[in-house]
Amino acid sequence: MVQAFSIPSDSMQDTLQRGDRVLVDKLTPWFGSTPERGEVVVFHDPGGWLEDQKPAEPNVVQKFLSFIGLMPSAEEKDLIKRVIATGGDTVECKKGGPVKVNGKALNEPYIYPGDSACDDMPFGPIKVPKGRIWVMGDHRQNSLDSRYHQELPGGGTVSNDEVVGRAFTIAWPLNRIDWLGIPGTFDQKGINGMGAAGTAAPVAAGLAGAVPIVLWRRRRLTRPSDAIEGTDLTRKG
Repeated sequence: MVQAFSIPSDSMQDTLQRGDRVLVDKLTPWFGSTPERGEVVVFHDPGGWLEDQKPAEPNVVQKFLSFIGLMPSAEEKDLIKRVIATGGDTVECKKGGPVKVNGKALNEPYIYPGDSACDDMPFGPIKVPKGRIWVMGDHRQNSLDSRYHQELPGGGTVSNDEVVGRAFTIAWPLNRIDWLGIPGTFDQKGINGMGAAGTAAPVAAGLAGAVPIVLWRRRRLTRPSDAIEGTDLTRKG
């Protein structure tokens, strides 16, 4: 199933802008696939991330799309971020330095121009528990992501079970239509050395309609301008 989500905040700039509509693949997670590094994923509030945040009032079109199942309910508290590390990985970022996953420095051209990798909230090293992910927004200095929720259960990580699906394309507005691929920095040699084993191929790959989505999400970014990342769906940050 594919569902549309509306982006109302700036925490994923410049990858995602306010007013963008992204399409989320909700099918493959149902058949054994797990989140991968570099993917943009939508996930339910793990608890306390969106505390005291009131969802924006949907317009008529959003209400209609929600009614027919193409958009989530306005009452749902969902976020969208980029997966930086998965279960078994060690992730860290010192002030003035890059984000490192399993000791490998990430080249992150998708970070909002002028932002640092983590100077506002250095962290780690942190070992991500099995079955969980560490997520960050592309607009690092305007994103209340995993770094800011380390005091909560899970230590800032998100359970794979809370993941709604993968955002694989910007579908609206027309002048911003683009695929949301995985940046090449997550393919660098040795990054899997200390981390989790590779993601299992989705059992659903043989089902009609599933293959195109799986292929789309595997497309790697080759140009800095293609870089992407997630943003909160219901709050600034």
